[in-house]
Amino acid sequence: MRIGMVGTGYVGLVSGTCFAEFGHQVVCVDKDESKIERLKRGEIPIYEPGLEDLLKRQIESGRIVFTTDIAQAVEGAQAVFIAVGTPSRRFGRDADLSYVYDAAREIARNMKDYTVVVNKSTVPVGTACEVERIIREERPDADFDVASNPEFLREGAAISDFMRPDRVVVGTASERAQEVMRGVYRPLYINETPILFTQRETAEVIKYAANAFLATKITFINEIADLCEQVGADVQQVARGIGLDGRIGSKFLHAGPGYGGSCFPKDTLALTRAGQKYSAPQRIVETVVSVNEDRKARMADKIIAACGGDVRGKKIGILGLAFKPGTDDMRDAPALTIIPVLQQAGAHVAVYDPESMETAKPLLDGVEWCNGPYAVADNADALALVTEWNEFRALDMQRLGEIMTRRCIVDLRNIYKVSEMKGKGFHYVSIGREEVFPEEAENMIPLSGARQA
Repeated sequence: MRIGMVGTGYVGLVSGTCFAEFGHQVVCVDKDESKIERLKRGEIPIYEPGLEDLLKRQIESGRIVFTTDIAQAVEGAQAVFIAVGTPSRRFGRDADLSYVYDAAREIARNMKDYTVVVNKSTVPVGTACEVERIIREERPDADFDVASNPEFLREGAAISDFMRPDRVVVGTASERAQEVMRGVYRPLYINETPILFTQRETAEVIKYAANAFLATKITFINEIADLCEQVGADVQQVARGIGLDGRIGSKFLHAGPGYGGSCFPKDTLALTRAGQKYSAPQRIVETVVSVNEDRKARMADKIIAACGGDVRGKKIGILGLAFKPGTDDMRDAPALTIIPVLQQAGAHVAVYDPESMETAKPLLDGVEWCNGPYAVADNADALALVTEWNEFRALDMQRLGEIMTRRCIVDLRNIYKVSEMKGKGFHYVSIGREEVFPEEAENMIPLSGARQA
């Protein structure tokens, strides 16, 4: 099949590349000429494991091409996907659909034969109907259907998520459009991946409901972690104890500094707005949004408390900036809230992230950019683990103890086991678990090994 992909952001690029891997002929279009030139050379503008190699193979095979000419993407395509951004508006909770509607108009102007126009972007309920209205207004004579096909890609695991999804959701009442979409996803259909055909509105709600539910699980376990800290319980054991219940499941029950990224913050806000618009308030999700925002700032307070309540003139090391490992995405990352609070409290902040340093630089002022975890820790009064990159999971505690001014580790991702941190000579603070103090440790690293302020 021939597929057009309007937009070469995260969703469009991953989807287009994977459709080419399925054997389809894919034409990706974007208005950004410099981005298109880079993509033609197989250079990707984002960090996503495995994507660059997969893209280069598809370019060599000739199954994917890139252009700034939307007519080239639409001509002859049985399905044209809209995969443009839908950011939250600056002064409100609504999703900005202007890019979606502009794409619909341009597709309409260039359609010739029957085409299924597919909303791949995450959009509020009712968007597919509005896209259909816009196309019909632009081209009353056009032969087309509009479908909703939300994506469920996790950054850092997008290729496997696309190739081996839990399910594919397609919203359309048209039998003709369903046949086209079955052809688009034929390799998955053969592998017996569940393909759920629904009304368009149902598909749109499924996307927001899925992300809101996962965000709720994260926020729930974070609040349970707060309780655990107060009563002496262990949140990881609590999570395991409830996660073994098949009705609950263990995924997304990892306590931490709060969710971030391109999906959960934006989609939870959009769902609460939809609830207000249609007089069906989403009170649980509204609370989730509020609690999550408060939590990020409280993580900075946690670091300050671990430093005795005062960080003025102290060096605080931050390990991890991206909202999660496996990506360079800084959107709504907890670090963007934590670091300014520390700076306002008078701290000098040093940072390191394996992939997101360049992405983060325009977003953070006045920080010290380091080339590795030990450079961050050098002469630091505290070291905070904010993103759980693998390279932070086996830090040399002896070396840290020798180079830090004060042996204090604040582990906001529970990377290390409490039992392992006892006896290391560190003040170790984590989320929802026992706090370890140096005076409790046995076989401590001699204090003379640490630099003094």
